[in-house]
Amino acid sequence: MELLDFGLRIGAALLAGLFIGIEREIHNKNAGLKTNALVSLGAAVFVLTSLSFAGDDYVDTTRVIGQVVTGIGFIGAGVILHKGTIVRGLTTAATVWCSAGAGCLAAIGKFKELFLLVAVIVFVNVVFNPVDRFISKVFGHEEEEKIDD
Repeated sequence: MELLDFGLRIGAALLAGLFIGIEREIHNKNAGLKTNALVSLGAAVFVLTSLSFAGDDYVDTTRVIGQVVTGIGFIGAGVILHKGTIVRGLTTAATVWCSAGAGCLAAIGKFKELFLLVAVIVFVNVVFNPVDRFISKVFGHEEEEKIDD
């Protein structure tokens, strides 16, 4: 892979993570700008590294993507907090997981799909939060009982 192509792909991963992270920072959530940018960038680097071995008989590049998903699960678990029946951080953990997916898309050069994914992630985090609160209010769920991020 040419250095320019490598730079384009990690640059796209970085930008995707930054856009996702900006939304988290604006809403003062854990795992914001730097975390999402680095998760996306790291996922892209691991996938790009595995792609450099493509064609060798002993290499299955798709396994690296599976390992990225598993590894990010551990980071996500660290973001989730339990206090009695209250669970916080689920949306943040899911967002970090999606940032890794964004990095994987960038690494394989799926830029249109990457743009769409980032737009959907930000849309879900921005639009669904008030919708979620409205539904909770309509159905009488107490905010303290709500399992939320």
